[in-house]
Amino acid sequence: MAFTEDLSIFLADFGVTCTSGAVTALGILNMPGQVLAGDMIISTDYTLVAKTSDFGNLLRGDSITVEAVAYTVREVLLLDDGKMSEISLQKT
Repeated sequence: MAFTEDLSIFLADFGVTCTSGAVTALGILNMPGQVLAGDMIISTDYTLVAKTSDFGNLLRGDSITVEAVAYTVREVLLLDDGKMSEISLQKT
């Protein structure tokens, strides 16, 4: 018997509005900081976790708006079974 999952439940509480082209859906924006070069530089990596069916076809250089902030896609990686994607972003 196949198990049917509702991935929108994962995004309901912490998801923010994301738009790329004609697609608007929820995603979870992560902004982890990292200290580099012997505590001389602080860098922030932006990643968006979203359903692959919504944003999995984005390519490097594509534009996406997350909470009214413009980003450029750097890379799209499938997570676990491929139903969710982690999208590496760069602020535009």
